[in-house]
Amino acid sequence: MTDNAMINRFRQARRDSSLAVIDGFHAVKHGLRFGAETLEIVTPDIDAALRLAAELAPDIRPQLAARLTAVAPDDFRLLSPVPPDTGVIAIARRPVVCPDALAAAASESDAPLALLENPRSPFNIGAAVRVAAAAAAAGVLVTGPQDPWHPAAIVAAAGLQFALPVARADALPGTSRPIIAIAPQGEPMPWPDIPPGPILAFGAERRGLSPQLLARAQRRLAIPMAPGVSSLNLATSVAVTLYALKTRTAPP
Repeated sequence: MTDNAMINRFRQARRDSSLAVIDGFHAVKHGLRFGAETLEIVTPDIDAALRLAAELAPDIRPQLAARLTAVAPDDFRLLSPVPPDTGVIAIARRPVVCPDALAAAASESDAPLALLENPRSPFNIGAAVRVAAAAAAAGVLVTGPQDPWHPAAIVAAAGLQFALPVARADALPGTSRPIIAIAPQGEPMPWPDIPPGPILAFGAERRGLSPQLLARAQRRLAIPMAPGVSSLNLATSVAVTLYALKTRTAPP
């Protein structure tokens, strides 16, 4: 018998701005590892899910075992537009992150904040979040209509929205952090004298950064590209920039 109540909960959660639907074992793994407040975690095969946890993430296996609920395979296939092959889906509460506070706060480690101005693809947003988490950025702030907690963005980030502050705002709030634009007309690498705790501003692939944001930037940095190549994928630009700065400041 179809569990319509559960199916409706998952469908409604995908439209609820206070919740996050986490599709797939790897995204659920990172959610649990970084303290996600899960409301439901379901699977059609508890034994298979726990074997996967034992193999790939033994640190979260006890949490997963305590929270997993078995559902019928036919019901599981109705919980996601693309049911994950790894057979785990969860609903969690989104952490509350204030965009103004995120833009204003200085990181204890002087880590940069990645600003994605009006990106178009939730998959690109998620990939950028994944890179930012790996590079120990201070957070990711997204402007424009796209939700960085969209289920597709969570899949692309492997659930690493839970590993660092991630928020959306209509526009970049006021901030005392130095704003550095990543733009083709900027200073070539290597980049000297980058101030601590900057906001690194990245534009969408097609249009780049807006004139308004460029006007607010104290500096512009350029990523070198071969002649005839006009742009990089958003997440690739974030990765190049964060790691270029990280390797300049990391201890030997």
